[in-house]
Amino acid sequence: MTIDAVDNESLPPVLRAPSLEMTGKDKDIEALAEAAPFLAPGTRINVTYLGNEDLPMRVAASKAVLSHGFVPVPHISARRIHDEAELVEFLAALKDANAVENVFSVGGDPNPPFGPYPDSLSLINTGRFQEYGVKHVSIAGYPEGHPDIPTDDLWHHLTAKYQALQAAGLDSTVLTQFLFDVDVTVKWIEDVRSRGVDSLIRIGVPGPAGIKRLLAFATRFGVGANAMIVKKYGFSLTNLMGTAGPDKFITELSERLTPAHGEVGLHFYAFGGLGATAEWIRNFQIKKSA
Repeated sequence: MTIDAVDNESLPPVLRAPSLEMTGKDKDIEALAEAAPFLAPGTRINVTYLGNEDLPMRVAASKAVLSHGFVPVPHISARRIHDEAELVEFLAALKDANAVENVFSVGGDPNPPFGPYPDSLSLINTGRFQEYGVKHVSIAGYPEGHPDIPTDDLWHHLTAKYQALQAAGLDSTVLTQFLFDVDVTVKWIEDVRSRGVDSLIRIGVPGPAGIKRLLAFATRFGVGANAMIVKKYGFSLTNLMGTAGPDKFITELSERLTPAHGEVGLHFYAFGGLGATAEWIRNFQIKKSA
C-alpha cells in the first residue's frame, strides 16, 4: 500500500498532515531520502538552528527538503543571532534557495543572548520577515511550562507574538515541545483558545524510539515524564529495554479533541530517526484510515 492509498478524509483531523523535524547535518539529509517515500507531498519539515551548525548546513538541509517535494520550515533562533547583519544574511540565503516562505521563530538557549534579539518576538518586530518574503511564522508553545520563563510571561509572549504576526499580515502556527500527558495538552489548547489565539496548533510528539532515549530527551528539555505519565503513555519505568511509539497518546488526543479546540495537528520529533518515524506515521495513518 502506498501513501496515496491512505484515505485522508477518514483519518482523525489531528493525523491528516503531520510535520517532522530534522537537523542540518549530512546524516539527516541522507535520512530524509530514506523517509521520503513514506511522506505525503507537501509535508512540512522543520530544519533546526543548532549551535554546532552553520549557515551552509541549514540552507543545504532546506534545499534537500524542497528537492523531495516537501515544505522547509527553517528555524531562526533569536538568541543565537549576533547582529542584524547575520539575520539578514540568513533570510537572504533562504530567499535565494526558495525556502523563506515558512520559518519557525524561536527564542533559543544562549543566556545571555549572543546579540540584540532576546526572544522571538524581537525577531518578528524587526519587519525583516516580510521584507524577505516570509509568509508563515511558527512560534513556540509550552504546555508544561519552561524551566527558565515564568508561566505568566509565556502567556504574554504567546499572545503578543500572535497579535504581532496578525498585524504584519503573516499566518501563524503554534508548535509545542513534545508531550506525554493528554490531560495537560487538552487543557493547554483550551487555554490558548480562551486567549483569542486561533492559529493552527501543532502538538509535539516523539516518534518511535528507545524508551531510555525518550526519557533522556524528556529530562534534557524539561518535559514531564513521571511514572504515572509514562505508564499511561504505554511503557514502564521498570522496563526500559523496549521501543515506544506515541500510539496511545495520539489515539486518546484525537478522541478528546472537538471542533471547539480549533485546528490541531501533530509535529514529530524524530528521536529514533527520520526514516523510522516517517514509516511509523504512514503505518499508523493506514491503520486509522482502514
